[in-house]
Formats: sequence, structure tokens, C-alpha cells
Amino acid sequence: MAAPTAKRQPPDRTARATRRLRAGLAIVLILLVILGARLFQLQGLDTAGMAQAAVDKRLRTVDLPALRGEILDANNKVLARSVQRFDIVVDQRLVEDYTRFDPIRQESEDIKIADAIAELAGILGQDAKTVTKAVTGDKPFNYVAKSVTPEVQQKIDDLAFPGLSAQATTTRNYPAGAVAGAVVGFMRSDGVPLEGIEASQNDVLSGTPGTKTYEIGADGIRIPVGTNEEVPAVNGQSVRLTLNTDIQWYAQEVIAETVKDYGAEYGTVVVLNAKTGDLIALADSTTVDPNDPGATPDGDRQSMAVTRAFEPGSTTKMITMAAAIEEGITTPASRYTIPPKYTVNGQTFQDATPHGTLTRTTAGIFAQSLNTGTTMISQQLTRQQRYDYLRKFGIGQGFDIGIGGATPGLLAAPETWDGRQEFTVMFGQGLAQTALHTAVAFGTIANNGVLMQPRLIDAYIDPDGTEHEVPAKKGSRAVSKKTANKVQDMLETNPKYHSGKAGNIEDYRIGVKTGTAEAPSASGGFSGYTISMAGIAPMEDPEFVVVATIQRPQGGVLTLTAGPTFKKVMTQVLNAYNVPPSTSKRVDLPLE
Repeated sequence: MAAPTAKRQPPDRTARATRRLRAGLAIVLILLVILGARLFQLQGLDTAGMAQAAVDKRLRTVDLPALRGEILDANNKVLARSVQRFDIVVDQRLVEDYTRFDPIRQESEDIKIADAIAELAGILGQDAKTVTKAVTGDKPFNYVAKSVTPEVQQKIDDLAFPGLSAQATTTRNYPAGAVAGAVVGFMRSDGVPLEGIEASQNDVLSGTPGTKTYEIGADGIRIPVGTNEEVPAVNGQSVRLTLNTDIQWYAQEVIAETVKDYGAEYGTVVVLNAKTGDLIALADSTTVDPNDPGATPDGDRQSMAVTRAFEPGSTTKMITMAAAIEEGITTPASRYTIPPKYTVNGQTFQDATPHGTLTRTTAGIFAQSLNTGTTMISQQLTRQQRYDYLRKFGIGQGFDIGIGGATPGLLAAPETWDGRQEFTVMFGQGLAQTALHTAVAFGTIANNGVLMQPRLIDAYIDPDGTEHEVPAKKGSRAVSKKTANKVQDMLETNPKYHSGKAGNIEDYRIGVKTGTAEAPSASGGFSGYTISMAGIAPMEDPEFVVVATIQRPQGGVLTLTAGPTFKKVMTQVLNAYNVPPSTSKRVDLPLE
């Protein structure tokens, strides 16, 4: 039997298989060529690029915060400062046993993570369980400790703990606490400045942050010999104020005690250097502690001495007398017959204390604080003149002293005054001003008729100690020196006359004027009174102004006085600046 013949594939099927095989081989060869070319490009031609890419993956860049500038008082006592601190954070995924180089033994050692945690706990002053909970897990970011000192941070850095790093930050603190707290201001928990110098001078205080770039290994540990680049931060400038914190503290204590004794709503004390405009104290009965601003109600976190306007009352009569003397309408010795009531243009005025017909000099009208006599004198001034002189003494003006919230008060244009307001503004009603405005007005008379703009910022200080003084602004003349001197004599005569006696200071020549006005009610009308005493000293060469103001004290208005508060603070000021007791005779103008 013949052997079977093998079955042949059809020629077309064999050819197709061959072609597929060849195509597959061609594709593989092409891919190999492409891959080889790419490998050659990367390894032979772009080694630097590959190396840089690897480095970039290992680089970490952290911000270096600038140290915020200090806020200082006039004697360079620190009111606010920033200290450098570090937040310790961890990538829990990298925490494991590791090898650490010992620089003393000059060799590496294997570290169990449990031992490293015990070391870390000891440095932080925490128990090991707390630290273990913080560093173990799968979180890429977790806080281990906040606001540690640079010394503690360095000890932690020496551990070379895997996944652990330090984030630079700063902490703001206020060594003087509530002393000048409303002036200094404070910071929000996230570092945003709020109120006072902190807010208004933020651009100066902040400085410019820097950066630090370094390499870490796969285990999260910094590579000692790797990239280490730093753009240093530029610290902020410090701001020196004109405030004297010793006077500020004393004034705050005195006004707080007065408000408590009088059951008053609030009180303020302003101390001003009339010759320079320097604010020595801006004291409120309630003030914020910048270390704990939340403990103070929102409405009491700004300086009430510059943010709250009120009708000043009879302290404004000082401006009226200066205007009338300057215009040649009267002299301190001019005599007037004062009726129990005085009517002009259909408006009737009377005094706080009923009286019969009186004969008084201009000095006597001022000393006895007669609204009737003041109206008689002021009616000889035109409406525009009355307005202009109030403005010349700073009333209705906004003073930029470097803190927010300051109000210009309220002085309506003369053409809007009605028949009564055109006269009441001359004895401190129908207008509103702050205690600062009162101080500036009295400072103008003390400075021989020249108004100096109030000044709170004395200098900016670079981190290297270079000082940039903020010069006092050029003064503006309100009245002549001759007129100012005559008004000074009238002020000095006042302490011998009833209400002014409470401010009299033994062994010193001083000049004072009291003020009383109804306090407006939030619901309309009036509720209670605002009382004040403003004065200057020493009268031989007036330099210091003190204004004490008390809002809504409880009791009979005719028996209440801000005199004791004024007296205590002015005495402290004269002693603090070593002003010798007066040796010359006091001025005593005739009152009748």
C-alpha cells in the first residue's frame, strides 16, 4: 500500500502568514530603535536634565517669615515685639526606623523609631504616648507641636527624625499689657493686624519674607550635603511713639478709678506737649489688653480719647475769648453788666446757677463761666468769624495721628446754624469734638497762639538701628502771641474761682477751665452730662496740657468735677519731667 502524501497549504495562505510575521518583526525593530534612541538621548545627551529632575523631586522650599518690627514708647520701652517660633509638623507615612549620623563618633547608627519618639517627647516636654499618637498613622501632614522656641527646634532638628520638619513662624506679644493697648492695637490669631499702630503701620512693621530651599531623601530626612539655598527675610522697621508709658499707666489708673467712684460710663485723659504736639498719653478708663483682646468688648478696643466726640461745654469759651480779644472786641479787663437772662435775636440765654444782675470783667465772665456774658461778647463777632476761629483752634478738623477710628467731630457750616446754635457753639453746645480736640485747642494757647498738629509717631527704626525721625508738622497760627498771653492770664486766674479750685496744684502756677454739657441720648434728647477740666502748666513757660473728661457721672452736676483727676495727672507730669516749682507770682486778674 502506498504511503499517504502530505497535505500542502495553499500558496496564498502561506504568503499571508509570512507577511504578518515580517510586519510584526518590523514593528518590534522600530520600537526597539525608538527606545534605544530615547535612551541614548536621555543617558547620553541629557544627563544634566535627568539629574536636575531628580533633584527637583527632592527639593523642599519653605517660607522664612520676616520678624515684625517692635512698637516702642518715647523712652524705647517695648510695647509690642515679635519672637521667632517654629511649628513642628510630620509626614506620618515616612516615620520608621532609620539611620542617623553621629557627628561626635563620626559614624552612622541605627535608630529604633520608638527610641526616637522617646527622645522627641523629652525635648517637647510631652509624654511618649501623646507624641506617638501625633507621629504615627498615614497622614501626609500633622502637627506635633506649635510655637516652640528656636532652641527646641534645633534639638529636634539634630534628631534627624524621619518625616519631621519645622515651619518657621512668629508670635506677637505685648510686655506692657493694657498700657496704651488701644493705641498699640493687636493682631488676629492668623496674624492679621487689627486696630491701632499695628494696623495703620502694618506695611512698615511687616518687612519682607524670605525662602529656604533644601533636599530631602526618600525617607523624608534632610540631605546634609544637598542643595541648601536661602533668601534671607528682611525684618520690619520698628515704630517709636511719643507716648510715655509711665505717664500713660498712671493716667489710665487715675481715670479708671475716677469712673468707678463716679459711677460714670467712661472717661479719658489726654496729655500733650504744646510746643511739639507730642502726645504723651491717650488714656481711657477701659482699654484693651492686646495679649487678650477678646476679653474687652468690641466698642472699647479703640482709643475713646480720639474716637468719641461729645459736646465739650464751657472749655470752648477759651476759644471765644481768644477770638474776641484778637479782633479787638474786648480785653480781659473790659467790664459788662450781666442780667439774669440775656435775649438776642429772639433767643434767651441763662446760666447754670441763677443770679441777679452782675458786674463782671471779661476775665470774670470766663472765670464764672457765664453763658450770658459769653453770648454778649460773641455776638460782636460775625457768624463766619465764630466759625473761622473754631476751625483755627482745630475744631471740626481730622487729626491723622496714625491710628484708625479717629473722628473729626462735628462743626456745621455757619450758614446752616439756626438763631440759637450761632451762639451756643461759642460756649460748647451745638458742636461735637473729642478730648484730643480740646487738648489741641488748649495747646494752641499754651504755645503762644500756634497750633501744633498732634503727633504720635516719633521715628521709624531700621533693623540695624538706623533711625528716621518723623518731624513735627509746621504749626499754624490761630491768634497772636499777645492775645494768647492774655488768655493764659485768664486761665491762670480761674483756679482761684469755685469750680477751678479743684484743679489747683500747690507750688505750681497753672491755668485751667472746666466744662459741663448735656450728653446726647441714643434715643434722642439728652441723658446725663459730660464734665471736663482742661489746663496748661507751668504758666511761666507753658508746655504741658492735660484734659480729663468724664462721661455721664452719677450725682448732682453742680457738685461733680474732673478737677481731682486733672490735678493728679498734671502733678505726675510735672514731676516726671522735673519741672521745678514756680517761684514767680501768680497772675490774678480782676473779676468785677
